[in-house]
Amino acid sequence: LIRKGAMARLLRDNAVVHEGRLTSLRRFTDDVEEVREGQECGISLERYSDVKEGDVIEAFEKKKV
Repeated sequence: LIRKGAMARLLRDNAVVHEGRLTSLRRFTDDVEEVREGQECGISLERYSDVKEGDVIEAFEKKKV
């Protein structure tokens, strides 16, 4: 499950290239709040647009413990 507004890091060749929030999450042409595993979606990252083929996006939530 991935949620709009979650934190994400972009990995390229196993190195962190960018870390920030997911600013947009789309399923087909609809803006959605969450997308479940196995479904295709479009993602926009905060202040970053240089995503390339083979990059890996890890989404996570920070919780205060």
